[in-house]
Amino acid sequence: MQSGFRAGHGCTSATLKVLNDILTAIDKKHYCAAVFIDLAKAFDSVNHHILIGRLNSLGFSNDCLAWFTNYFSDRVQCVKSEGLLSGPLAVSMGVPQGSILGPTLFSVYINEVALAAGESLIHLYADDTILYTSGPSLDTVLTTLQASFNAIQLSFRGLQLLLNTSKTKCMLFNRSLPAPTRLSNITTLDGSDLEYVDNYKYLGVWLDCKLSFQTHIKHLQSKVKSRIGFLFRNKASFTHAAKHTLVKLTILPILDFGDVIYKIASNTLLNKLDAVYHSAIRFVTKAPYTTHHCDLYALVGWPSLHTRRQTHWLHVIYKTLLGKVPPYLSSLVTIASPTCSTRSSRYISLVTPKTNYFFGRLSFQFSAANDWNELQKSLKLETLISLTSFKHQLSEQLTDYCTCT
Repeated sequence: MQSGFRAGHGCTSATLKVLNDILTAIDKKHYCAAVFIDLAKAFDSVNHHILIGRLNSLGFSNDCLAWFTNYFSDRVQCVKSEGLLSGPLAVSMGVPQGSILGPTLFSVYINEVALAAGESLIHLYADDTILYTSGPSLDTVLTTLQASFNAIQLSFRGLQLLLNTSKTKCMLFNRSLPAPTRLSNITTLDGSDLEYVDNYKYLGVWLDCKLSFQTHIKHLQSKVKSRIGFLFRNKASFTHAAKHTLVKLTILPILDFGDVIYKIASNTLLNKLDAVYHSAIRFVTKAPYTTHHCDLYALVGWPSLHTRRQTHWLHVIYKTLLGKVPPYLSSLVTIASPTCSTRSSRYISLVTPKTNYFFGRLSFQFSAANDWNELQKSLKLETLISLTSFKHQLSEQLTDYCTCT
């Protein structure tokens, strides 16, 4: 459950896994509570002796251990400002940040913390940690979460890592159940109460207790608007090609990041992003405000945001089938075994899990299977092909989304 600095893993895959677990719990009418754990200067607090011990337990040879010991030894740092250089200061702790080995060594250092989660679930992205649990009884959920949090804190203390209490927050996801009038406090080992929040920025995506993504979309809208405003104010300085490039490099990545996560938001919220996207296209094309959005897409040669999100989502699903995603995602999909020989049974289909309510249909395990099977009605793949070939076939299958009447 460590997604930081690992091939095939990322912020998106980690958030999809966590979101799947939460939505599955909500679909069962369970309470789900989480603690978002923040550590103070985690990379700078690594104890070299403990880290060497970790490497030794993994079976590193004595020569390798000696090499790493030398790698950590006699390091100094200094500060340069306005041409003046400070004296050197010995560095006795931490992994060298900015190095290739630093992130991997930190992952090795913190890896066994996950074993302390007990009955709760845990996911790590380097030092960003979420601890969460669910169940039909809120009191039991919070008791279990407190016990797991205590064990995690002890594990961090054993590694000489310091909890940042002011930035460590709790959240109760209550999309399907009424919010309780009073919540039991989750406390640190020092006796400090953690703050309950309705919104938290987790790995670049704002999660809210209702999983509406209203806060996230609001932040996206504000960020894109400010950049578009700057571009419009300086439009006389840019050629058409420069405008095209600027939007592709500074606007589209903002809208694309995490779009397979927040795509479950309501159409009312997603339409707000369409509005800023259309403004960006008008900046590139000089099209008047009254130009219909379908004409805007044709002028610039870009698909709608809906199509972009759907394309990215189907890419994730297909990578899952190819085994190019973390096991914690690929284990959530199962290729169906045909029960009888028919024409359609030759096509690759996925087992669609049962759900109780609408929330379950938003989970990764349901929506991935459902959307893939829907695509297969037209794609009709009988065997897995390369990702490049799939992307090419998909581009021919997807038509642009339009709400025109």
